[in-house]
Amino acid sequence: MPDGGGAPAVAPGVGASRLDLPPVGLPRVHYRVMTSTNDRARELAVAGAGHGTLVTADEQTAGRGRQGRSWTAPAGRALLMSLVLREPGALVTLAAGVAVAEVVGGEVAGVGAKIRWPNDVVLGDGRKVAGILAEGRPQEEWAVLGIGVNVAVRAADLPPELRDRAGSLDLRAEEIPRIRDAVLRGLGRWLTAPAEDVLAAWGQRDALLGRSVRWAAGAGTGAGVDRDGRLLVALDDGRRVALEAGEVHLEPG
Repeated sequence: MPDGGGAPAVAPGVGASRLDLPPVGLPRVHYRVMTSTNDRARELAVAGAGHGTLVTADEQTAGRGRQGRSWTAPAGRALLMSLVLREPGALVTLAAGVAVAEVVGGEVAGVGAKIRWPNDVVLGDGRKVAGILAEGRPQEEWAVLGIGVNVAVRAADLPPELRDRAGSLDLRAEEIPRIRDAVLRGLGRWLTAPAEDVLAAWGQRDALLGRSVRWAAGAGTGAGVDRDGRLLVALDDGRRVALEAGEVHLEPG
């Protein structure tokens, strides 16, 4: 499923012009089969599509995630969507994570949902149920926000190597429009929320907080995110480092 590429930067607040932008989700363009909803949304953004334009698909043949990974979902069993955002601000990935986690947490009773930096939404048992990929041209003040949610994916639909790591809402495929609309409502709130509110909501769902993590250059304990959206890691010697991008893995246990 889609993931964002790298950590989101955090702006100090939301400008008045962004609060005046129209709601997200309209107009909507739907495809039965699409290579990538993000690719199509980028084309529309370049062509001048308005803020909130939504691209959805029943199936993707070339979906991608972070660092060039591919991701596909069984046809008709996942929410696959991308939005064109004008003046997106720098909180896009964090805000989207909060919006999606709220929906996921409301659908999976007793399990809850957390956000694994920078952009995976995971169930309480750590299985990934949704991902986010934000791409764009900051100099032109637009971005596309791709979101994938495993709504009706069954374990048998997944490759064996993913069955222990991928999760699902375990709903019926007919529920995908309802989940889509719930995510859009959440995005409408969180994409225009003040930075401090987004950071606070994200922190309450931080899957890495207090957990042992490792990355290419070292290991430590997750210590939240800073105002630039970077992952803070506490080292054994008392120092803290801020990671802007790259792979971060939870240590076993």
